Amino acid sequence: MASTSAALVNGLGSAFFTGGKNTHALLSAPVASRVGGGVAAPKRFIVVAAAAKKSWIPAVKGGGNFIDPEWLDGSLPGDYGFDPLGLGKDPAFLKWYREAELIHGRWAMAAVVGIFVGQAWSGVPWFEAGADPRALAPFSFGTLLGTQLLLMGWVESKRWVDFFNPESQSVEWATPWSRTAENFANSTGEQGYPGGKFFDPLGLAGETNNGVYVADTEKLERLKLAEIKHARLAMVAMLIFYFEAGQGKTPLGALGL
Repeated sequence: MASTSAALVNGLGSAFFTGGKNTHALLSAPVASRVGGGVAAPKRFIVVAAAAKKSWIPAVKGGGNFIDPEWLDGSLPGDYGFDPLGLGKDPAFLKWYREAELIHGRWAMAAVVGIFVGQAWSGVPWFEAGADPRALAPFSFGTLLGTQLLLMGWVESKRWVDFFNPESQSVEWATPWSRTAENFANSTGEQGYPGGKFFDPLGLAGETNNGVYVADTEKLERLKLAEIKHARLAMVAMLIFYFEAGQGKTPLGALGL
């Protein structure tokens, strides 16, 4: 517990926020090979050559960094050179923004499905479901907000620490519901894509041989691209849902269903 707290404090005071000279070295490094101060087992890292750069405006050839920013080389899944504000000029921040995009996109995909299925099943608008008397266990807005902040705060704090100290959270006390920390270890060697028996139970991006999960590079790259595309679409959809909710409308209602 003490080591995790120390890692969290170090992360908050790191060069990532203070703008120090070590920013690039701090976050540009690959997944660390140290866990809790000890040397972990060797990891198999996947090196993928960058494909030809694609433009977010294919018909336009010029435009300088607005159309074809030099700091985006096409190596990231779904990289089409869209960064008009130049947020990814610093490789360290680019790595963090990609992590944030992945997490927000995954939550958005889950939310979109939940909103459609929930309303279709119960008839209750998604923005009223938590406090509706017809709900299974109605709660006030304050109770829902407090519960979410508590649970999400716990999970996000662990993700935050793991970002600065990869695999530091893959220990028994951090996952009390699991008897083996190996289920939560990073099996692909790539930040944000843990794989393994727990995060890839269907073996979509790899296979398990003699109890050891082995990632399939080709499948993993294809699924990473598909995921980020769906994630971006889901985030746009959620933005539309928020505007609709402000007018008292729901997605199904807007579709006339």
